[in-house]
Amino acid sequence: MVSAKNDSWDKVFPKSDKVEVKKVNFKNRFGIVLCADMYLPKGIKDNDKLPAIAVSGPFGAVKEQASGMYAQTLAQRGFITLAFDPSYTGESSGEPRHVASADINTEDFSAAVDFLSNYKNVNPDKIGILGICGFGGFALNAAQIDTRIKATVTSTMYDMTRVSAKGYNDTIDKKARYDMKVALNNQRTKDFTQNTYAKADGLPQKLDGSEPQFVKDYWNYYKTKRGFHKNSINSNGNWNSTSALSLINQPILCYADEIESAVLIIHGENAHSRYFSEDVFKKLKGENKELFIVKDANHTDLYDNLEKIPLDKIEEFYKNNLK
Repeated sequence: MVSAKNDSWDKVFPKSDKVEVKKVNFKNRFGIVLCADMYLPKGIKDNDKLPAIAVSGPFGAVKEQASGMYAQTLAQRGFITLAFDPSYTGESSGEPRHVASADINTEDFSAAVDFLSNYKNVNPDKIGILGICGFGGFALNAAQIDTRIKATVTSTMYDMTRVSAKGYNDTIDKKARYDMKVALNNQRTKDFTQNTYAKADGLPQKLDGSEPQFVKDYWNYYKTKRGFHKNSINSNGNWNSTSALSLINQPILCYADEIESAVLIIHGENAHSRYFSEDVFKKLKGENKELFIVKDANHTDLYDNLEKIPLDKIEEFYKNNLK
């Protein structure tokens, strides 16, 4: 469903006068209503059929943050774009709130493709997706199953199932993982008894200087004027703790070697998460796959740093593969 254009600006990035923004919503196959901002290049004619890109992420973020900035910037370059809130987060529906699911969040991308495929100004044979951080992993997971997706970009990608089950750099062993499962399942019992949902640990409200650099980088995006948004879990709230059970019980990207469509994987040279992109790239087959490392960039630089995000390369990639 398409609603009226969005006249109130609620994003963390400046508004462009080169695009029109509309609030839209659509259902995924689980019946969850996803809320999105659609960015359209100004001057579209009724009979125009343009390539389109669905965008989401980072993990715990909302469409008013990094995904919206990517979407608006690509719309300025001639694409119809759709920045959506994933299920259970932001303005999208789903109860209980703040739940992650490898299956449902992968489906969210395909639901966005459903919507774009039926939008009057979109060429359904020219649809791509772009996932940031944890939704880079889910985007690539969607590209495994959804053959309508003709081009996929991941930016500063996380594999949320791998990091949830094994920790950073795969440091969690089977014993520690079993202890984690015991704690999470005990919490399920408490949640049912108390009719509440416990929250997982999130970013600290203040930094004391002892945190790892990547935590400081996250904090400097989500907890400051740079990227804070009231709807974002990472800015202002925490994940439902037991939703981690879904992530530690299944791997995504098992069939990455079967992706026949084009893939561009982008990561920062200095990002703590770089190994996720490098490892999955090794699984990809075919000449239409590329790993691009951004010099001197950390993980969160690729959220919003327009001097580091390789926008010209992303534009060229989509134009070459959505034609």
